[in-house]
Amino acid sequence: MERNSGPTQVVRTSVVMRYNPFQTFNQRIAASTLGAALCSHTLHALDGFCFRLSGGRHSVTSLMTGLPLVMVTCRGAKSGIERTAPLLAIKDLVDSSRFALIATNWGRTNYPAWYHNLKAHPKASCAIAGKVGHYVAHEAVGDEYSRFWDYAAGTYVGYPSYKGRISSRRIPIMVMTPVE
Repeated sequence: MERNSGPTQVVRTSVVMRYNPFQTFNQRIAASTLGAALCSHTLHALDGFCFRLSGGRHSVTSLMTGLPLVMVTCRGAKSGIERTAPLLAIKDLVDSSRFALIATNWGRTNYPAWYHNLKAHPKASCAIAGKVGHYVAHEAVGDEYSRFWDYAAGTYVGYPSYKGRISSRRIPIMVMTPVE
């Protein structure tokens, strides 16, 4: 990460992510062990409320951190019941119609439920920036995994911290591709 006298910048290939000091501070708090524990229990409800209130354009997370949030609705792996989770969308710089979801589960050692759900039922409805679309998920491997991990680490300061905390397991990356 490069620092200058202005907003914090994260350079990714040809894209520069700019965060103001308030957003950078909030990202660092959320990435800490205590911050992640608190945020994981509170932000999903607040994000859902704010997302509905703003017509799918904003969430508490996106307003506080500058990070792009997507509401992912998929069927439960065991129950088959639709579940919606607010997740950080990692944009694909090669194909702008795709994005990735990083299964860090706030730096916890267990996989997030949405990961199991997408593995069992890869079709999902995703709402991002006020638009709803249908997507199919696949797990990234090889060069695709490396590319998205680099994008993720350049997007959110917490991902490298989470990787260090959960070295006991692999961090899956689910790539979401739109379906017609």
